[in-house]
Amino acid sequence: MADDADITGLLVAVGDVAARDRLAEAVYAELRRLARRHLRGERPEHSLTPTALVHEAYLKLVDQRRARWQNRAHFFAIAAHVMRRILVDHARARAAAKRDARATIALDEATVATAPTDIDLLALDAALDKLGRLDPRQGRLVELRFFAGLTVEETATPLGVAPITVHRDWALARAWLFRELQRRVS
Repeated sequence: MADDADITGLLVAVGDVAARDRLAEAVYAELRRLARRHLRGERPEHSLTPTALVHEAYLKLVDQRRARWQNRAHFFAIAAHVMRRILVDHARARAAAKRDARATIALDEATVATAPTDIDLLALDAALDKLGRLDPRQGRLVELRFFAGLTVEETATPLGVAPITVHRDWALARAWLFRELQRRVS
């Protein structure tokens, strides 16, 4: 994978077709990893493959004319958000077509200790939206850590906080999400 400086330079020049092609090559493997992470807990017969999710997300990412990409972490954070939105939209469409169907996503034991292994994707999305309204930084932090898979240090930079604050907020956000999702199940 290309280093951070290379990716940042390609992001700045994304209007150039050659730069866009080089960017695709530089980020494709990491985007596939993100897509596999997002799809890991989905039902086995899910119609979106990691490749399809990557392609759909990448098209949305490079089509953003007004985006001011700051760096690699910013790009992958936005990519994770876009993938989450695609999967939620897909789950909503499927649920609308088949009212009793519910899409689920598995939460890592490392991500939410003692959480149920399967969480309703639509319930998770609603809980994240609620968390984002209550505490925007914690909502963003969950997207960066859980969906983008960023490290504590990588998460601290776009949030503009110290790593110790990320640790503290991460623990609080996980506990809040666990309680909120348990409340929805009960």
